Amino acid sequence: MDHSAILPNGKSFEFWEVPVTYKKEIHVNQNHPMADDANEGTLEKPLKTINAAAKLATAGSRVLIHGGEYRECVHPTAGGSSPENMVSFEAYGDDEVVIKASELVTDFNPSTGWRVQGNFKDEIDREKIRIWEYRLNPELFKGYNPFCAVNILHDRLFIEYEKTDMTTYLNRRGMIFCDGKPLQQVALYNQMSKCQGSYWVEANGQTVHFRLPGDADPSDHKIEITCREQCFAPEFPFLSYIKVKGIICAHAATGAPVPQRGALSCYRGHHWIIEDCTIDWSNAVGIDVGNECWHHELIPGQVIGHSVVRRCTIKDAGVCGIAGLFAAHMLIEDNLIEGTGWQKMELSWEAGAIKLHNSVDGLIRHNVFRNTFRADHIWLDCGNENNRITGNLFLDGKEQREAIFIECTRDGVNLIDNNIIWNVEGRFDPKKIPVEPGSTGWYKMEEYDVVNGYGIYGEGTDHLRIVNNLIGNCRSAGYFAKPVSFRAEGMNRGGTSVDAKLINNIFYHCEEAAIKMPTKANEAEGNCYVKEEGGYLRILYPQPPVCLHLPAWQEFYGFDLHGQEAWFDVDVDTEKLTFTCKKAAKKPFAFPGELEKRNFVFEPEKTRSVDASALIQADFYGIEIKNGRCLPGPFAELDPNRIYDIDPRKK
Repeated sequence: MDHSAILPNGKSFEFWEVPVTYKKEIHVNQNHPMADDANEGTLEKPLKTINAAAKLATAGSRVLIHGGEYRECVHPTAGGSSPENMVSFEAYGDDEVVIKASELVTDFNPSTGWRVQGNFKDEIDREKIRIWEYRLNPELFKGYNPFCAVNILHDRLFIEYEKTDMTTYLNRRGMIFCDGKPLQQVALYNQMSKCQGSYWVEANGQTVHFRLPGDADPSDHKIEITCREQCFAPEFPFLSYIKVKGIICAHAATGAPVPQRGALSCYRGHHWIIEDCTIDWSNAVGIDVGNECWHHELIPGQVIGHSVVRRCTIKDAGVCGIAGLFAAHMLIEDNLIEGTGWQKMELSWEAGAIKLHNSVDGLIRHNVFRNTFRADHIWLDCGNENNRITGNLFLDGKEQREAIFIECTRDGVNLIDNNIIWNVEGRFDPKKIPVEPGSTGWYKMEEYDVVNGYGIYGEGTDHLRIVNNLIGNCRSAGYFAKPVSFRAEGMNRGGTSVDAKLINNIFYHCEEAAIKMPTKANEAEGNCYVKEEGGYLRILYPQPPVCLHLPAWQEFYGFDLHGQEAWFDVDVDTEKLTFTCKKAAKKPFAFPGELEKRNFVFEPEKTRSVDASALIQADFYGIEIKNGRCLPGPFAELDPNRIYDIDPRKK
């Protein structure tokens, strides 16, 4: 039995995939000597472009793409009709299939006529700085010139201009790559004098100027410029039952959402399967799987979502890795999503490795999230019901406010279980933390609200279930929630952030607190608090907040009556994807007799078992829970002599 597929309502996720027997195969092989788009697409006489095959493919067709670098945007013209009768675009398997939204360019000239000094006082030796110019060939930009369009999203109402640097929002969407690595865009020509590996776009978007690392000559390198918005996307919406397998999509010049338009786009279709694909350096969005934009007219009875994203690698998406609006019944599993968010556009409120709105009956499992920058690993935004987030790794959130954000969700249960959340840096300005000498700050019950960095954050969200996770090294708190009294438009009510149940988790060395509950109308039981100090269990309202340790938490609120405190070392290697635990070299500082009173666990293997939650049937590895007892955290045992392989994609 697949225990990881059981949703919070007790029913299994609705898998819809079936084996498909294709009635027609179409071969594409641009490197074949007989390749021609006038061919029928046989193995011996293949087509030259994928788009030629897309025009021929109908329900029951499989397009087999041979290895090569295809510089086009593929536009499927027909979808399938059912799970048994799909259209598939697949890598043939003889070499990598790369679809690039960029073109190779040559014929560069030295850049002249522009000042390299920021001001006339700058002493800059122009002869030592080699800046090059390329005039864009209009034949490469038919219908779309990303060097003329800025990143900023179409719906700009949500941007808080006074809180953010608008430079990246106003940068052009076009990118320049040198040997596969992007150059950094600057806002003014003279900024290239202080930044090797950079480029600048003239006001009319017709000419670019660039400086390579080491002031190298571009004729000695592979220079590519983005020319197309997307790599694989229907031209018309609602095509469904389409499979895309084993394809690399690179260098898409997508704009910031909304609308949500990815390098690989379902364009409002449903029942897509996207598996074993790679998305590399999309300017904004990697994959879009939903209704694209809330400004579209809602169609009665429209099916949205029901798609699968599996075993993909999504690297370096500028704003969002996977985006979906109203996407129900989504299966997102076994993916690696890393480097999301480098555009620094978090205040567009669409930044996340996964960002779904109104997700219902979704299953997000066995994924690895790593090095997400100034964005959430997962953000479920408004009206989410019966979703399960299980068996994932959420690692190394850089300048990240929270790893998982569940926003404004009032109805139905959402379950977060058997995950490892590790290293959430927080996104705040350290200069705004006041220095308070002596005992000035001793009597403050709550630390400064300018500090954040949460493992899981619930904003106006009720009925969260947070079970058997390991949450560690969060700059502020492992769990934080707050009510949202506004956002009560139409038939809605405000969010109260009640009925959260935190069951059988391990919280490790969260700097301000393990748990920050908004009110006592929530529950905590069976948790293990490791290397937590001070008042690490907090209830924020009504004022003043209370900051407690476990004995007081138990005595005054009845929480965690079977909880335990521990002091041992835990380490997660975020590159090798391993977990280890061992006895700490030193015990914590305490006044005489205090440690004896508090019954600390000092050896990980002596962590006590607790009653298992009825929501969980197995641990991180799928090992079934027996006799209704389990350890806190995601593992069935804590063996200090073992190096745990925690890559969930290997399960």
